[in-house]
Amino acid sequence: MMSLGQVLAFTLLSVAVIAVPGPSVLFTVGRALTVGRRQALLSVLGNALGAYVQAVAVAVGVGVVVERSVAVFTVIKLVGAAYLVFLGVQAIRHRRKVTEALSAGIPTVIPSRRALRDGFVVGVTNPKVIVFFVVALPQFTNPVAGNVPMQMLVLAAVFPVIALVMDSMWALLASTARTWFSRSPRRLEMVGGTGGLMMIGLGATIAVTGRKD
Repeated sequence: MMSLGQVLAFTLLSVAVIAVPGPSVLFTVGRALTVGRRQALLSVLGNALGAYVQAVAVAVGVGVVVERSVAVFTVIKLVGAAYLVFLGVQAIRHRRKVTEALSAGIPTVIPSRRALRDGFVVGVTNPKVIVFFVVALPQFTNPVAGNVPMQMLVLAAVFPVIALVMDSMWALLASTARTWFSRSPRRLEMVGGTGGLMMIGLGATIAVTGRKD
């Protein structure tokens, strides 16, 4: 099997990649600003699960197809981008409902299942993660030990755990800022619009970002 050194090296590389704000971080912050802490944390969990699905895909060979096929890569990218834009538009459309619910004493939430689903879709269509897995995972396996797909799955399990911890920190920080804004109805309305614009901007950025090949 793999050595402890290989696992540690992959862990450090994963931390470095996750620490750089990308689609997952921006989505988490936007979600925390629009619907609050609990739903943001559930979205983080869904995102981590989606990331691991990408790792499974890489382990069984789909990652190679995505790496070599511009068409497949583009489909995945555009699906994720369109979904982010949709979520952003919804957040802007319903930003006044957030203020009204707060004034009425009604918790501003979305269903837990939906929060998980939204996070999962963003995670499973995140081009940054799929490219990282395709490029990095094979470098940290030991072909001599055999069962390379299983080695990849074991290694890749490290990534969503780290992402869960680090993205949760972003969710907590952003939701704390949202609490401060909630003291003023106008501030809260601005927060809802800002979070929506962040998700739309993120979706647009992903849509126009091409591969370097």
